[in-house]
Amino acid sequence: MGMFDWLPSLRESNNQEMSHLKAELETAHFRLEEAAHSMEQFYREDRGWEQIAQSTAQDMTPEGRQRAAELCRVMAIANPLVKRGLTIRAGYVFGSGVGILAPDGKETGTQDVNTVVQEFLDDPSNRRAFTGAQAHEELEKQLGTDGNVYAVLFTTPKTGFTRVRTLDPMEITDIFMNPEDKTDPWFYRRDYVESTIGERTAKVTTRQKTTWYPALTHKPTRRMAVIDGNPVDWSAPVHHTKVNTIGKFGIGDAYAALPWARAYREFLEDWAKLMKSLSRIAWQISGKKSSAQQARSSLNSMGAGGVAAMDPGTQLESVPKSGATIDAESGRPLATMIAAAFGLPVTTLLADPGQTGARAVAETLDQPTRLEMNGRREVWTETYRAILGHVIDQAVLAPQGPLKGGTVVDQFTQQEEVILQGESDRTLTITWPDIDETPVDTMVKAIVDADATQKLPPLETMRLLLRALGVRDVDEILDTWTDDEGNFIDPNISAGDVAVDAFNRGEDPAAAVNNNQ
Repeated sequence: MGMFDWLPSLRESNNQEMSHLKAELETAHFRLEEAAHSMEQFYREDRGWEQIAQSTAQDMTPEGRQRAAELCRVMAIANPLVKRGLTIRAGYVFGSGVGILAPDGKETGTQDVNTVVQEFLDDPSNRRAFTGAQAHEELEKQLGTDGNVYAVLFTTPKTGFTRVRTLDPMEITDIFMNPEDKTDPWFYRRDYVESTIGERTAKVTTRQKTTWYPALTHKPTRRMAVIDGNPVDWSAPVHHTKVNTIGKFGIGDAYAALPWARAYREFLEDWAKLMKSLSRIAWQISGKKSSAQQARSSLNSMGAGGVAAMDPGTQLESVPKSGATIDAESGRPLATMIAAAFGLPVTTLLADPGQTGARAVAETLDQPTRLEMNGRREVWTETYRAILGHVIDQAVLAPQGPLKGGTVVDQFTQQEEVILQGESDRTLTITWPDIDETPVDTMVKAIVDADATQKLPPLETMRLLLRALGVRDVDEILDTWTDDEGNFIDPNISAGDVAVDAFNRGEDPAAAVNNNQ
């Protein structure tokens, strides 16, 4: 076979390889186009997320946070569901009150810390601003609209008595953090308008001011007097309570509910308009022009239940509405989103179990809701621990303070720490009633059974029974049933028994009888 005989087979083989390569190139080109299209979609979606991030960053500026807080405050008054959501949350958190106790030192013979704590809690001005029932409701709602509560503490230098007030969250424009620890605030900047009345002219004058306040936990050994040319008020430390934290500040619970509250309101407005239009367009007249006009005039002047007489050429029939009605329950998913923003069941938010629910469903809290409300209670627990810790410290540091102790400097943080003299205990016991309503007879029976089997101390049994009965001032009642040494006074024991017991212990019987009275 000659060379020319191999050429046809060689050409055929090359053609097959070229066809195969061409097919692979087309496949690769197709996949490349698909990849490019996918990348284009990815970048388009990524640009959308970037816009969301930029919008969020803009909303979190001081001006953006102020606009958001203002809108939440307005909606908390104008929108029924936002108002109800905030009110329900405040009720679940503070509606049953909170019990706060500190060691009184009677049993151990140490200092009475509880008296200092109770005087702070019961002070009329403190109750009005922070510790009272009305203040609790307002501050919890403030967390719902603003996301921030700034408690500023003022102390009387001689006695160490502390009073608490709150700052407007819109006036706090910046927080200076520890450069080495972004979770540790040092100073709060407040930009506000100060109003004064002239003594001679009696005219009101205003001026813009800027003041820095130290954080409650920032207690350096060296204190600067000025920051950026503005004064630092060391006599008024601030404790910051925040929720839904983004960066340095918190965001109100109502912020997530705003768009859905608007949508639900618009849905109900449209539904009401449709129902109104359907109720007005009730009849349809067909016939000659003159007959139809006469029929319309007679119908307009006819009251309910009247009879319309038509000529043979005019037909009167009701407008069909079978396909034109819209059920108001169709907007329930929008209300569900509002309820989710507040952490509430939609049945609780709407005060209506709906078509498929029941009354028991509307009145029962599920576990996630209970945990969320208890979580908010724990936030307030930490707030009270921090503030009352400062109250105790000031009672120690003041020259005429009721508590004795001193200060030490932490070697790691270089911050001052106050300690009580001797072995005095300053542990706070903060108790919240259960959110779920347990029948009183069930709780009392459980306490009685526990006392019968475990032989609980009488004071502890009385404390548990008083809490089960819903008594608020438990500590004040317990004080009336204890002597100076913290021993329980049994109301069933006579004065003679008290005197005999005191004589057997080697004590003064007369003094024991007087303490028992």
